[in-house]
Amino acid sequence: MSYNVREMLNSFVGGLGDLSASNPDQVSAFMNLLGAAYEPKALDIKTKELISVGIGCYNRCEYCIVYHSYKAFEAGATKEEILEAAMVSVAFGGGPSMAYSVTLLGECIKEFENDFK
Repeated sequence: MSYNVREMLNSFVGGLGDLSASNPDQVSAFMNLLGAAYEPKALDIKTKELISVGIGCYNRCEYCIVYHSYKAFEAGATKEEILEAAMVSVAFGGGPSMAYSVTLLGECIKEFENDFK
């Protein structure tokens, strides 16, 4: 199976914008929660994005994997750091987490790795 991860990223981000037209309070609340969770404090943004990649792989959330792998690169993470975060999720999620790590996450790395160099 092949993924168009850039299209998935744009679809997710665009979909949030579209949804906010009819559900502004809910989308705003979600975005405020994300903003608070990703505010750099004891953990920097890169670390939080790496955690998010691992959680996305564990939960098998395709849009989470796409979005947070992109954001991890944007925050300065390397391919190796992203893959290591995913492998932690495999320790908890087993085969399904490995499947998403080697397929969808692999596609994300190929597509996004050079965007922030």
